[in-house]
Amino acid sequence: MRPPEFWRADVSGRDAAWTLRALLTPVSWAYAAVAAHRVRTTISRHAPVPVICIGNLTVGGAGKTPITRAIRAKLGANVHTLSRGYGGRAIGPLRVTPDMEAAEVGDEPLLHANDGAAWIARDRFAGALAAANAGAHVIIMDDGFQNPSLAKDLCIVAVDPEYGVGNGAVFPAGPLRERLEDGLARADAIVLLHKSETLLGGAAPEWMQDFEKPVLDAVLAPVGTPPPGKLIAFAGLARPEKFFDTLEAAGGDVDEAVPFADHHPFSADDLALLEGLAQERGAQLITTEKDAARLSPEWRARVAVLPVAAKFDDEATLDALLAPIQSRMTTAHG
Repeated sequence: MRPPEFWRADVSGRDAAWTLRALLTPVSWAYAAVAAHRVRTTISRHAPVPVICIGNLTVGGAGKTPITRAIRAKLGANVHTLSRGYGGRAIGPLRVTPDMEAAEVGDEPLLHANDGAAWIARDRFAGALAAANAGAHVIIMDDGFQNPSLAKDLCIVAVDPEYGVGNGAVFPAGPLRERLEDGLARADAIVLLHKSETLLGGAAPEWMQDFEKPVLDAVLAPVGTPPPGKLIAFAGLARPEKFFDTLEAAGGDVDEAVPFADHHPFSADDLALLEGLAQERGAQLITTEKDAARLSPEWRARVAVLPVAAKFDDEATLDALLAPIQSRMTTAHG
């Protein structure tokens, strides 16, 4: 789904939907209470190896997957990723391979499988055991911050600094998955994932003023350059405009930008519309790695992809956060 406008912090007038928000507020109180009760009463079970969780505070994307991939690259071999497999039908635990279909395992696990060992499991603890038994020295969870069933050794929260925490209300009155103070209390660090280096730094937002743990800045940077000529860009992300902005900032000539809902399953009609638009404009279709994972092999060969990666502004602070995990890996495995 596309986040409603009234979830944003910077809306006013009709878009603020004050009446609807007021009607939804009691539901959000109940949602927050259930989330807090689950965290408080669930007995978290520890995996045999360290577990890092890359999560977020809000519904929708905030850059968890590129941050997961960047941290995986720093930790080297024997790192396994663990995801729920959102959008896929498999329950798991299941080891994901790059030749699987997004309809089976979800799109993000396929990206992780291109980097190394990747697992999906609705039962996160069972997934962690499967990964450890298969040789994982450390597990990185892509999402699962609000899932207390598996104990975490390090929790890093991804935040889109342009969106922040929206209007600060819990779902469905706002985008928060739980009360802000509850989420911040469990977080060991925050990563602000900017769309441009020019946006790095600046004063901390008001909602972060009392957060005394590390706050890291990172940039979602393109890997390589866009193809020459006119481009028809399409993306099914929580905030597809971030991809369109990144593409233009990298020098892409975006003739048309077509947004879809997050994890959108592209139908034959969708692709026919996009292909017709490209032919009409004399343009090339281009999308994200995540969206390309949901295309058939035939369509994947016909659509350009602009990969992106999270680049950290302060590698030393990130290294310090990861040092206890790396120390445990060295002690256990040499």
